Amino acid sequence: MTARSALKAAATGAMQSLRLAAKAETIEAIQPVIEPLSLSRTRDEDVLVEVRAAAVNPSDAKAAIGMMPYAVFPRTPGRDFAGIVLEGPAELVGREVFGSSGDLGIRRDGTHATHLVVEAAALVEKPANITLAEAAGIGVPFVTAQEGFRRAGMPKPGETVVILGLNGKVGQAAAQIASWLGANVIGVVRKAEGHAGHASKPVTVIDSSLEDVAARVRELTGGRGADIVYNTVGEPYYEAGTKSLAVTGRQIFIAAFKQTVPFDIFAFYRGRHTYVGIDTLALSSVATGEVLRDLVPGFASGALKPFPIEERAIYPLERAAEAYAAVLGAARDRVVFLPNG
Repeated sequence: MTARSALKAAATGAMQSLRLAAKAETIEAIQPVIEPLSLSRTRDEDVLVEVRAAAVNPSDAKAAIGMMPYAVFPRTPGRDFAGIVLEGPAELVGREVFGSSGDLGIRRDGTHATHLVVEAAALVEKPANITLAEAAGIGVPFVTAQEGFRRAGMPKPGETVVILGLNGKVGQAAAQIASWLGANVIGVVRKAEGHAGHASKPVTVIDSSLEDVAARVRELTGGRGADIVYNTVGEPYYEAGTKSLAVTGRQIFIAAFKQTVPFDIFAFYRGRHTYVGIDTLALSSVATGEVLRDLVPGFASGALKPFPIEERAIYPLERAAEAYAAVLGAARDRVVFLPNG
């Protein structure tokens, strides 16, 4: 037995995964169980990854309670991961990698397991200056933020980007990306608080409980308005976001509380606005990897920073029910599993 095959044999000796047998009525009622796992590569384009860290996203928990109608059961949840390649193309074996997906954990078994088989083209090599746990936490928030910008047009130096819901995870990621690219960032929050994340330039914060958002945006931009409005919340900020747009401005939507809003067609076409809807659940693992690779230079240089992984937000697979409840609760931590200890 070669050293490489011995390593694989040791690492794959006790594969396990979380399983959800059926939809739960509430997050408190979910009953994830740990089951033995048997995985192997069946296609040359696949790799076997030892999962060292896997993030828990709101979509993981929402799918467990039936809020994602395309989620299949039974299944192993989990969209984000980081780990070490155990088997696959020779140039990848032993590499530290990370990735994310719109289908893993939703339409097929996901990352909340000790091991994962995924397409080699989905893997992104981890920059040396971040940990595996931090890499696992990049996933969905940064993919969502970046895909929104890719679809709407990447922020340019000197442009103004307004982020509605600044301190959510996608809002923080969007602020990082926009400021990294040289844009001026204005963030909107719903109570008296500062910017909670990292940015390459100062972020101006508007407290929507105290100020008229659109009026303040106009004031800050000399009456012009925002080139991009990134609406991470949906209907509660729809009117403010629309009124904040400059002529030819673009607005990005990723979420909604209500399905319908009053739509001013005159304002839309007279402003020559562009509206872009983003649903990262529609992205395959491979397509998601392509989005993440755009961001690697930023993380490698330190201009982009992963979310901090606090000790209190690290869970073993045995406490999965607590972890899923936490991400739908008030905690702002980036929650992760360490499936291999």
